[in-house]
Amino acid sequence: MIIDVHNHPDWCGHDLDKYLANMDKYGIDKTWLLTWEAPHSEYDPEYLCRTPIHNCQWGPIPFERCLSYIERAPSRFVLGYAPDPRRPDAIAKLKAAKDMYGVRVCGELKVRMMLDDWDAIRMYRYCGEEGLPVLVHIDYEFYRGSDYPRPNYWYGGGIDAFERAIAKCPETNFIGHAPGFWSHISGDDLYDKDPYPTTKVAPGGKLIEMLRKYPNLYCDISAGSGCKALSRDPEFAVQFLTEFQDRVLYGRDYFDNVHQEFLNSITLPEGVLEKIYYKNALKLVPLD
Repeated sequence: MIIDVHNHPDWCGHDLDKYLANMDKYGIDKTWLLTWEAPHSEYDPEYLCRTPIHNCQWGPIPFERCLSYIERAPSRFVLGYAPDPRRPDAIAKLKAAKDMYGVRVCGELKVRMMLDDWDAIRMYRYCGEEGLPVLVHIDYEFYRGSDYPRPNYWYGGGIDAFERAIAKCPETNFIGHAPGFWSHISGDDLYDKDPYPTTKVAPGGKLIEMLRKYPNLYCDISAGSGCKALSRDPEFAVQFLTEFQDRVLYGRDYFDNVHQEFLNSITLPEGVLEKIYYKNALKLVPLD
């Protein structure tokens, strides 16, 4: 079995039919479908070419699209939803989505807000009470090559804000993702300078320290950030995946197969791949 814990509906030209065909092509049994709810001013216009929902009030990836996929192919998807915690109705919306439609994951949380904002902490604690893992995106102020409409698109406030949130919510399971998370696999000073470092992993990475300290922290290897963090140093990747085999989750965030290709290219102890591909996901979100 393979579970992709990070993908989005109508993403990068994939409607439901293309989506299911792509999953079948790469042997993916189930996908966690995640939203992205944020004000229009908080996401790069570049994303408008990846999703057809340009004028949605909650864009760029609204809950309604996730729900549409679930309703048409319920056996293939797990429903996710992350309302913007700054909205006064955030917890009420998440509760209604869970009770009425069966939301199992709070994700993807990707907003220009410190991750330990007190309104966010309230939502995380609700998720802990209800058994919903919280998947977050972290980006530093990497310069993207253009000053308009924003020179960068930071999200989450960095690893320190994330750690404070984890410490304040010990009953909540958090899943880290994106360049601002995975860059901390290394102890170098590139985490806020290069979103995709290619140098060998240096000792003393903040991510390693946090995984050893917080049993409620998990890792989502999706997108270029996760795959490149591992492939930059395959020897270290084996050590990392072996030590944290119970808290690493396979995900894609796109529709290629680079994560499986890398994982299958390295030699891991028996049973580790099964945990990464599906057992850890089932631990967080058991099948009905």
